[in-house]
Amino acid sequence: MSRSTVGAVVLSMGTRPVDFPRALDSLLSQRGVEIEVVVVGNGWEPVGMPEGVRTVHLPENVGIPEGRNVGAAAVGGDVIFFYDDDAFLPSDDVVARLVDVLDGDPSVGAVQPRPVDPTGKPSPQRWVPRPGGGDPLRPGVVTWVWEGTFAIRRDLFERVGGWPGHFFYAHEGIDLMWKVWDQGYVGWYAPDIVVNHPATSPTRHALYFRTNARNRVWVARRNLPWAMAVPYLLVWTVLTVVRLRSPRTLAAWFAGFREGWGPGAGERHPMSWRTVWRLTRAGRPPVV
Repeated sequence: MSRSTVGAVVLSMGTRPVDFPRALDSLLSQRGVEIEVVVVGNGWEPVGMPEGVRTVHLPENVGIPEGRNVGAAAVGGDVIFFYDDDAFLPSDDVVARLVDVLDGDPSVGAVQPRPVDPTGKPSPQRWVPRPGGGDPLRPGVVTWVWEGTFAIRRDLFERVGGWPGHFFYAHEGIDLMWKVWDQGYVGWYAPDIVVNHPATSPTRHALYFRTNARNRVWVARRNLPWAMAVPYLLVWTVLTVVRLRSPRTLAAWFAGFREGWGPGAGERHPMSWRTVWRLTRAGRPPVV
């Protein structure tokens, strides 16, 4: 069987003069697989790139998922590797090993490595794609992925329509992976394959709480049968009220929640009940 080729998509706003060159250097040093690299300048024109790196200039910041969609359309490869501009590949076989997972199991649609902060900071729970974070060293089937660094089959990515570009920020990984599962595939978490990434908080973005709530509603409206969508949103509303507590933060969240019920969610393609059952058996019933 011929080995898969990889299209690597690096999204950047040009604001990381130290991390970004290091990210590219470690990507270009990968061995054992054929890689084509494209840098998408999200509101920034990439210049001075290493030889062989293609670029796409987006005059305005179109958001993370749409920027990645643009990159995926501009690069070749049987596998698409999405890669943050502040990540780092600590060994030269990271991409090849991710490809091995996909080539070795036709049921796996996407695979995520284990991100580790290079300075030793604790890993955020959201980096481990299972409810509650779980054991970061345990491999297995997962129902969503951390979007910062992972690989997906190109034909599958295109079949599900790519990222929900209009989300701008937050929950695009859930939307994408639920569609992957609805196509009959699974996600896989491979903790033995390590990438480095700074442990940052998503709340550093001013729009986080609004888009978090809005996109939560959009994810449900787009993907869930209504019998699942209503309890899903009720559960997350209760969890949010318990967790956030701050009136100011809750006001921003509920503003986004209301926005989610207006226009803009995109096309509705509810998953099959078979997919609901498969997600439930995998430990993530789509009500949490």
